[in-house]
Amino acid sequence: MDTKEDKEHSAPSIPRTANSGAHVIVRLTSPVSTSELRADLLDADYTVDRLRGLWGPVADAALGRDNPVPARRALAGLEHPAALMARLFLLGDLVDDDALGRAFPRTGAAGLRERGVLGADGRALVEVRPYSAVDTTGVVNWWVASDHGELVRRAPLSPDHVLGVGGASLTLAGLVPTSPARRVLDLGTGSGVQALHARRSADRVVATDLSDRALWLAALTLELSGVEGVELRHGDMFAPVAGERFDRIVSNPPFVITPRERGVDVLEYRDGGRVGDGIVDEFVRALPDHLEPGGTAHLLGNWEYRAGADGLDRVRGWVEAADLDAWVIERERQDVAEYAETWLRDGGVRTSSAAFEPLAEAWLDDFAARRVTHVGFGYLTLRRPPDESAPRLRRFERVATAAPSGASGLGDAIAAGFAAHDQIASLDEGAFARMHATVAPDVTEERHFWPGAEHPTVMRLVQGTGLGRVVDLNTGLGAVVGACDGELPIGVLVDAVAQLLDVDASALAAEVLPRLRELAVVGMITLADHRE
Repeated sequence: MDTKEDKEHSAPSIPRTANSGAHVIVRLTSPVSTSELRADLLDADYTVDRLRGLWGPVADAALGRDNPVPARRALAGLEHPAALMARLFLLGDLVDDDALGRAFPRTGAAGLRERGVLGADGRALVEVRPYSAVDTTGVVNWWVASDHGELVRRAPLSPDHVLGVGGASLTLAGLVPTSPARRVLDLGTGSGVQALHARRSADRVVATDLSDRALWLAALTLELSGVEGVELRHGDMFAPVAGERFDRIVSNPPFVITPRERGVDVLEYRDGGRVGDGIVDEFVRALPDHLEPGGTAHLLGNWEYRAGADGLDRVRGWVEAADLDAWVIERERQDVAEYAETWLRDGGVRTSSAAFEPLAEAWLDDFAARRVTHVGFGYLTLRRPPDESAPRLRRFERVATAAPSGASGLGDAIAAGFAAHDQIASLDEGAFARMHATVAPDVTEERHFWPGAEHPTVMRLVQGTGLGRVVDLNTGLGAVVGACDGELPIGVLVDAVAQLLDVDASALAAEVLPRLRELAVVGMITLADHRE
């Protein structure tokens, strides 16, 4: 028997058209023109800026903490169409048909119900959230259709729950470079956030998901946002794109490590049905078959620390098995108890509920069976080498903080790092010393002195964008970097500094040149073969 929950989460049927038996293409049809609903959203100026103006900074911050009370109080009595839309779609309020007719003059309440976004009781069945983004191609305003979270539901999430815009989707969007691409794959598209971003720089985008509901909501997101050129396909992992290659692959796969036993809720958006961290392992090993030479993949993931073994070493093994270039950043590591608590809360299970303790036991039993002590989380940028014979770039690091993404996002910084590696990896010391170096414009130098001291006790280079690195300097490296203005070759600068400091030039070169290579890869200096 269908429950009320089942009816709330039943998406309109999705017609599918087989394509040569290789994959299934999703075609969304609706009895109500989506263009009418999109026009209503546009006319209402239903945007991030408009809503912040209506409910103010205090309410905006409270909503970020899942507290709707200040926003609901601010919107009470307002007849502005955007206020009514926010009450309906974001706060989950009951809005009568007359008010909906005023807010949606083209679509009306009946059209919203036919479209599958409004229930018979006048409450929204989905969240339609304004989403604003900025990248190197400019500013854009979209609308993302997803399921309501706990702020509206006040109950644990259903198995087919589809996430909207959140911290993970914003992080992943910043991890993807903005350079042009011919074909991009958004694997596990969910509500379609990454497909929106990908289409900004790609000629064509293929977006896949195993969830019927996710595909329906992604199609609604794309239609409401006026984004074309995205093909939706149904299927698990790489099955929908068998035999195809892409210039870029983007994914926030369902990587959450979940016990494989009865009684443990499985949420489609986060559980890929594999044991432990197997889904990230499987993803990485499959990439060579789906990337063009020089193509890159950008994803988030978890990895296990087993019996004291380093989790990043596990990732290194996956990368080496696939023979890929890699830049992997671990941003966080949790012990298994904290990890279980985090994801139980994410699914709506509070520590005060009767279900918490048996579920926590199941998670800890699952970890104990594999002798897992901690779980790492981070970002993976992987590349199929453009030249199979070239030296590989493989960086596995822990970075506590990174500069905010945006026009100078992390994805562009890492892409520049790959380019710098390609530029210098094959150069011997002599050839590298003939390069000309310039300090990047976002890099500053800090010096700290003891009171009254003539010389600094600490010198650092500080990066303003990308990974926001802080690099300690000694006197020799600091002097060479300080002279890097592109005028003279690196080797000449090293010789001059050695003479100034009265040290052996060969010894200084042996110390400084490897560190300059590192500074080039992480984007703190740029290199040229000769003076421009």
